[in-house]
Amino acid sequence: MDMFEAILLSIVTASTPLLLAASGELVTERAGVLNLGVEGMMILGAACGFGGAWLTGSTTVGALCGIAAGMTLAALFAAMTIGLAVNQVAAGLALTILGTGLAGLIGLGFVGERIAAAPQLAIPGLTTLPVVGRLLFGQDAFVYLSLGLIAAIAFVLVRTRAGLILRAAGDNPASAHALGYDVARIRTLAVLFGGGCAGLAGACLPLAYTPFFAPGMTAGRGWIALALVVFASWRPARLLAGAYLFGAVSILQLHAQAFGVGLPSQLMSALPYLATVIVLVLISRGRRGGSVGPAALGTAFVPDR
Repeated sequence: MDMFEAILLSIVTASTPLLLAASGELVTERAGVLNLGVEGMMILGAACGFGGAWLTGSTTVGALCGIAAGMTLAALFAAMTIGLAVNQVAAGLALTILGTGLAGLIGLGFVGERIAAAPQLAIPGLTTLPVVGRLLFGQDAFVYLSLGLIAAIAFVLVRTRAGLILRAAGDNPASAHALGYDVARIRTLAVLFGGGCAGLAGACLPLAYTPFFAPGMTAGRGWIALALVVFASWRPARLLAGAYLFGAVSILQLHAQAFGVGLPSQLMSALPYLATVIVLVLISRGRRGGSVGPAALGTAFVPDR
């Protein structure tokens, strides 16, 4: 039972950065913007988040630094793709390269340093319950924030007028503009929100997952977050399930190596990414001609004057 509980706790911890980053990208894409720079925003958020926490001794300050870093890169992306109508795919890839380089520069002085991990919730009588105690009542703030965030996104997108306007900007920006809505402003706010979530997801890695910073510690999680949005068919509930599914795959392959499963370690490490490819192929085959994503996804909108 102790081993089972440890595996479940590891899955939750590993899934949280994926859920945070994918949640922000979901909102961004529902507004019609494809941001491939999630990986770059995550690694920059990790560097700035660790630096802020190491300098101040505060996990909260570190998380805010990660959010600020992600939003800064997102603002640059928005200026290029929304303000100047630059190709979104090219701009996103450039953003990943830029974020990776800046993270290496900023984090150079922090390599080898360690900080205290984010504190975990402790409720007397509940946290000590077998199996479910620590799983439900003993997590850090990042876990509860990610769950609250995806619930709020689901509510806003489906139940509110703001969500309807956001989806209109992603499905038919010309009609939204004709009705008097500022599509550029809507998309910019969505991109900034996505950047903040990606930066927070990156900061979660050194602040809660591992108590140190290492170059490249995101290890492709930003790309998995992008795939998760497609895997979820742009639906928040499916996104939650997908994030925990891929988190489970990444953790179980580590435990399989520890148990001496007779497979090459390189193959086991590649399992999360192999699962991503397989799921995307299955979803593509099951759509029967047509994407369920926003109709104007990845298309720049320049209103007629």
